[in-house]
Amino acid sequence: MGVSKYESLKPSAIKLRKQGLSIPEIEKRTGIPRSNLSGWLKTVPLTNKQKQKLHDNWTKALVTARKGAVKWHNEQKRLRLKKAHEEALETLDKINQDDRATLELALAILYLGEGTKRKVETSLPNSDPSILRFFIAATSKLYGLERTQFYAVLYLRYDQDVEETIKYWSRALGLPISAFKRVNRDKRTAGTKTYATYKGVCNVHCGSVAIQRKLVYLANAYLDKIN
Repeated sequence: MGVSKYESLKPSAIKLRKQGLSIPEIEKRTGIPRSNLSGWLKTVPLTNKQKQKLHDNWTKALVTARKGAVKWHNEQKRLRLKKAHEEALETLDKINQDDRATLELALAILYLGEGTKRKVETSLPNSDPSILRFFIAATSKLYGLERTQFYAVLYLRYDQDVEETIKYWSRALGLPISAFKRVNRDKRTAGTKTYATYKGVCNVHCGSVAIQRKLVYLANAYLDKIN
């Protein structure tokens, strides 16, 4: 009974094939199983025009499918980012941001990863203004440092405008122009263009080596406890 039903639809399937429809499209329109269609249509002769139309339809379907896949993946990424943001805020809500020990531990972990450790000084180089603002704010609060005790050294690519870059970092960090003591330009980068958003690396110096030593010891001691 089922075979007879499908056989009666065979002429319609062949006609749709000659119109340039793919097997999945014909299956969707007629309800004929793909296995039946494959057997019927593999010997159906097509003109060059029909073959081209079939190819064009296949290409359009592929483009549509890819766009749909990209849209789906973008939406999934958006949801994952939203979840990560919400989870981060939940963790932050559990932290007492007025607790000095918590602040000092956060600073110590940052310093262990990014700060200067081989020289007899306390300094932190970075290209991210928010990291350096935290460094300045945390050391000021924890160790009673004044803004006048901070100074900076810039490391720039050769084609960067020194004056404009100093102004950028001065605004970003809330330090006076006079706090920028030296600018090092990398001659190895001469002749290659720098991205407009790249502002070089700013190394902020503060206080004595005693701060460095305490931060490094604190971070290592904490890691040893966790490990």
